[in-house]
Amino acid sequence: MDLRVLPIAEGVLAELRSVDDAGRGIEPFIDEAGGAPLRCCLRRVRAGERVVLVSYAPLRRWAAENGVAPGAYDEVGPVFIHADTCAGPDDPGWPEEIRGSRRVLRAYSAEGRILGGCLLDGRTGLSEQTASDLLMDPAVAFVHVRAVEFGCFLFEVRR
Repeated sequence: MDLRVLPIAEGVLAELRSVDDAGRGIEPFIDEAGGAPLRCCLRRVRAGERVVLVSYAPLRRWAAENGVAPGAYDEVGPVFIHADTCAGPDDPGWPEEIRGSRRVLRAYSAEGRILGGCLLDGRTGLSEQTASDLLMDPAVAFVHVRAVEFGCFLFEVRR
């Protein structure tokens, strides 16, 4: 199955660079150390880049675009993005730079309800196959990939 790996959309990033999904203004900073995963270009921050940590509600935004209510599944979590517009991912495939060691993949229905998921603990080489397996179910509309330690949204996967 061909998978589409989707970073946060450019229009959403523009909004988040003004006011985040928790209603807070942004506070850009220079990351001297680097290393945090960026959700705008699906790579790690390089030392010296200007970034911002914002609250992001991916399911809430998806639900609003699709005319459904996220209900109790609505989550807001922290994500790092470039403080200024960037070119986005260099590669449309699975983002190797933010693969990580532990991930949870959550499958959602077209109504925005969680249908299931999988925990990948140290075997994230199986991420693509796991996402593909989840998307084989016709009831699954999309999959969110999240970091286990902080629960942060990393990116979305679709057919």
